[in-house]
Amino acid sequence: MDFKQTKEELDKFAKYVIQQARTNLTKQKNGLHLDIFMDEYGDFVDQGVKGANPSLVKNGKQKAPNSPFKYTNKKPPQKFIEQWAKARNFRLRDKKGRFAKGNYRSIGFVLQKFIFAQGIKPSFFFTKPFKKAFTRLPSELGEAFAKDLINITIDTRQ
Repeated sequence: MDFKQTKEELDKFAKYVIQQARTNLTKQKNGLHLDIFMDEYGDFVDQGVKGANPSLVKNGKQKAPNSPFKYTNKKPPQKFIEQWAKARNFRLRDKKGRFAKGNYRSIGFVLQKFIFAQGIKPSFFFTKPFKKAFTRLPSELGEAFAKDLINITIDTRQ
């Protein structure tokens, strides 16, 4: 047996329920929500961090002027900056382009000062794909909701 007509009626039913549910949500200004969790550091990388005062360093500029995050009196942890610099074999150079004296602790201190003053440039590693996917969400969500309603309806009739 095919149940073609029954399936068509269930599809109509699902579309009607979805349309009515959307209308109700719009009128009530309610909706479903989705929580996405990541470490707090992920927010800083995605949205950037405003520097405390770019004029603290020569030719300094604000790297994240629109960020909700800002350095005020607490600097980024020097230990992790040192580890980052060491893992990448980062070295400072003098005015003539030669490697300058100093260990990774010195490099960490210098980079910490620059990051505190200018901030962290936003990467939007999360924001860009989220916004792109969000534009496709209504039609995909509606289709998924309709399929779920059909499955629920079929399951309750058995």
